[in-house]
Amino acid sequence: MRKLLIAVPAAALVVLLVASYLTRGAMANLPFLRGTHGTPAGTLVDQRPWQTAQALAPLAVSVEEKRLARNAERLADHEVDQAFAQALRMAALEPPVLKGDALALSQKVTALKETVKEDQAAVDRVSAATAKLPKGPDGTVQSDELDVAKAQLTLDSDELADATDDLARVSGDKRGAIQQELTTREASMKKFDEQMDSAAPTAVASAKQHGTLYTRLKSWFDQRSRMDLISQAKAEADADVVALTAQHAEIEKKASAAEAGVGSASTDTGTPADSDAVRGRVAQMGKMHAIAQIHSILDDRLQTQQQLSGVYEQWLAQVQLQHSIITHLLFQSFALIAFLLLCASLLGAFVRMMLDRSKMEQRSLHTLRTIAHLAIQFVTLLLVLLVIFGPPSQTPTILGLATAGLTVVFQDFILAFFGWFVLMGRNGIRLGDWVEINGVAGEVIEIGLFRTSLLETGNWSAQGHPTGRRVTFLNKYAISGQFLNFSTTGQWMWDEISLNVPTGEDTFKMIDAIQDVVLKETREGGKEAEREWQRAAKQSNLSLFSATPSVEMRPAGSGIDILVRYVTRAGDRFEMRNRLYQSVINLLHKPEEKNALPSESKS
Repeated sequence: MRKLLIAVPAAALVVLLVASYLTRGAMANLPFLRGTHGTPAGTLVDQRPWQTAQALAPLAVSVEEKRLARNAERLADHEVDQAFAQALRMAALEPPVLKGDALALSQKVTALKETVKEDQAAVDRVSAATAKLPKGPDGTVQSDELDVAKAQLTLDSDELADATDDLARVSGDKRGAIQQELTTREASMKKFDEQMDSAAPTAVASAKQHGTLYTRLKSWFDQRSRMDLISQAKAEADADVVALTAQHAEIEKKASAAEAGVGSASTDTGTPADSDAVRGRVAQMGKMHAIAQIHSILDDRLQTQQQLSGVYEQWLAQVQLQHSIITHLLFQSFALIAFLLLCASLLGAFVRMMLDRSKMEQRSLHTLRTIAHLAIQFVTLLLVLLVIFGPPSQTPTILGLATAGLTVVFQDFILAFFGWFVLMGRNGIRLGDWVEINGVAGEVIEIGLFRTSLLETGNWSAQGHPTGRRVTFLNKYAISGQFLNFSTTGQWMWDEISLNVPTGEDTFKMIDAIQDVVLKETREGGKEAEREWQRAAKQSNLSLFSATPSVEMRPAGSGIDILVRYVTRAGDRFEMRNRLYQSVINLLHKPEEKNALPSESKS
């Protein structure tokens, strides 16, 4: 069993770790958590800044955090738009060299563009001519020539689009793919509206709304996780700043090279009429213009990434502020729990001191001390639970079902708990009492909140000596069962002695003498027992409450067996039994007094 208790949790831990590893792709929407840099595989433009800001935005709790999250989304959106613009210009800056099929497709695309222009011109011309015709009854002009022109324009436009896609695929031109990514982004981009500040509490209010220790601990750990995510997002933004700085330096080199090329072209061209030289210079100037635009975009992206890093830093500082507030509130909660425990200890010590000075009966004092300590512990536990979980907020239905279920499961313990109150009552039992519970007799050595323990003894009328066994019962016997207490107000009990009298002419006189001795020894105790029994029954005319000793005779082979039953105090039963036996022995060994005793008793 011990091996199973270790093996089962260990196996569960291994299974959960494997499951966690297999589901590690659940956070794939947060690229900065993968530890990768640069453009993700399968895309031409890096959209990680927007994905990161969009993933972190729902984590914002307070007004300050939500403002920073919206600012981060705005900057990230702008940075990704600029990344697309830069990618398009970079693709146009270095057009691929067309050869073979790519050259033929380029010529076809050029021809189709001219055809589409002619078709558009034809549509415009026919539309202008059709506008001068009279309108029909429905207010429109029907023209077959216009329909044909529009249909031709549509067909040629579709063919141009197909040819352009083929050219981009064959030549390796990335402008078309980049444009498709941009179109997809614009289609899937969800616009976010500016939210009112009243939609969320401030940082202090957001922290103080956690009034219980449980919610504060939960918020504390949530903030720790949020700070880790924001720190990683800031580190990713800083890495992008470094990468953009390197690209910026590279573009500056290209700009310097292009500027030197334009200068040399202007120097080598001695005749401005040379058309080839002019076209080369124009191309170089166009390249310089494109590089300048890319340079400007890189400046903007670099500045945006720096601002985004600053926003993440402010967001991290805001969460750290809330974290410090929650930490302070946690200290207050723990201090309150420590205060409650201290008060319980001091109150318990005060109660013990007051009860120690009391002059109450010892058993009643022990009962009162137990009740007081249990009450202090129960109230302290209740207050600590209120500090940890707060006031219960469950619906009455759930509470009713939970109570019914707990009642069914713990019905024995519930009966035992209420049975303890019965046992602590006036007609209950106390430590040191001699009782019989479920057929087991013994002395009470412990009365707990749920259990009663006895030190088992023998039969009362026989020896009453401890057997050395400790017997424990649930206290529910006080409600659903029965118990016999031989230690009532006066602790009175019936005891008996047995002896054998040989047969003879003075046998019955001897029996009468024995009865007189027993009556004499037990007369005072019997009268006191009758008074206490009647007082306990709250009636004085009950004739059945008699403490008169009884003598039972049984014939035996060696004479007559006599069984004498009498009332005595439980604590004095052995002493009383010894006195009676001594008196009987004296009667049996003094023949000269055998005849005198009956006559004396009669007189």
